[in-house]
Amino acid sequence: MLEKGEQGGASFRDKVATVDKTGKRIWVFPHKPGGALYNLRSWVSLGYLIVFFGLPFVKVHDHPVFLINVLERKFILFGQIFWPQDFFIFALGMIVFIVFVALFTVVFGRVFCGWACPQTVFMEMVFRKIEYWIEGDAQKQRLLAKAPWHTDKIIKKSAKIASFWIISFIIANTFLAYIIGIDELEKWISEPMSKHIGGFIALTIFTTVFFFVYLWLREQVCTVICPYGRMQGVLLDKDSVIVAYDYKRGEQRGKFHKNEKRAIGDCIDCEQCVKVCPTGIDIRNGTQLECVNCTACIDACNRMMDAVGLNRGLIRYASENNIAQKQPWRLTWRMKAYSIVMCLLLGVLAWLLSTRTDVGITLLRTPGQLYQGMPNNQMSNLYNYKLLNKTFKDKVLTLKPENFNGAIKLVGENRLLVPKDGTATGTMFIILDNKEMTGRKTKIRISVYEGDQKIYTINTSFLGPFNGN
Repeated sequence: MLEKGEQGGASFRDKVATVDKTGKRIWVFPHKPGGALYNLRSWVSLGYLIVFFGLPFVKVHDHPVFLINVLERKFILFGQIFWPQDFFIFALGMIVFIVFVALFTVVFGRVFCGWACPQTVFMEMVFRKIEYWIEGDAQKQRLLAKAPWHTDKIIKKSAKIASFWIISFIIANTFLAYIIGIDELEKWISEPMSKHIGGFIALTIFTTVFFFVYLWLREQVCTVICPYGRMQGVLLDKDSVIVAYDYKRGEQRGKFHKNEKRAIGDCIDCEQCVKVCPTGIDIRNGTQLECVNCTACIDACNRMMDAVGLNRGLIRYASENNIAQKQPWRLTWRMKAYSIVMCLLLGVLAWLLSTRTDVGITLLRTPGQLYQGMPNNQMSNLYNYKLLNKTFKDKVLTLKPENFNGAIKLVGENRLLVPKDGTATGTMFIILDNKEMTGRKTKIRISVYEGDQKIYTINTSFLGPFNGN
């Protein structure tokens, strides 16, 4: 589709809708949206915000259900503790998420951006609504921006800035709660600031960043900073479902006149779809990287179609083939390929999670220590051990020889106690009969028991002379 007034070439693709020819930013004043899809998005966003702000307060076994503590390299996801030793599982989970987003884009376009991206949810469903409440709709905002500084403008701008800063501060605190935990955050709040200077500096920086993003940067995050808009050019094809203008039905555009038999396209050129767009584009030009699939243009177009007595759906969720060739939606080979990869990755992730042990064990022979002779034709090696408890319960473990005759003796400990959500380190002797040795290094296995249940097998080597020589 050509931009209105263009005689050739899609020049609109050579520029960003919010930047003019001199490189100066064009400030977007979108009209207040409304309609069935906007109402649905509002309810989805409400649930999203309840989960986001409420999740840090949810605990399992007195621990947060979700914690990303990069400072202590400790992660809790859905009540399960993950330590650096489990990072490969976390990394695979991120790969699965990326593939899922890619699959969703191939099939449904940028639905994630319009319905689930935190930037869109906070901008359109929180900050923008506050802006409408304080400054009014688009026309009032535009007039207020051009007006000289007077009492009314100072009051409104001050109220808007104060509101944005307070909400940004709350968001920053919530993000911090996901990192250090809600209990630690409450301690920071209740204790003197002098005890947490670094934390309050970090909190101030994060608050300022959020404030700057939602007060000034806004849609530039989606159009300039976020790479996802550019990725969609690679991921989308003619069968991807996107927010699309039905140019077959809409063209040729023309103003609506009452009681006139319409001999041209259904687009009445009211530009309501442009005025309501939060990124300032004209959806009638076709798919553009600035479009976040927020569906505001669909609601605006449907409202105008109702007003003039034409059928809804001039702008709707549809694929290019659905519009151009009237083809029904179909599952393409790319969608199938992504789905297969997605299922394989989910299967591997599920297997890793199901086989993940509650205790991580590291057993290494003490550096610089050789074997020692023992009475009764036995040899001993000294080992260092480190046990990691990945649960919220204390564990008492027992080590038993599995494939050799001998004994295991802890140094300075009567039992192997691993505290909940913690580690236990120490040294121990492994004693082996000389006749058990098969070479300079003998492969041995040690069983780890919790009560009567075997939970792990340690594979290591025992250093000693061959056959006692």
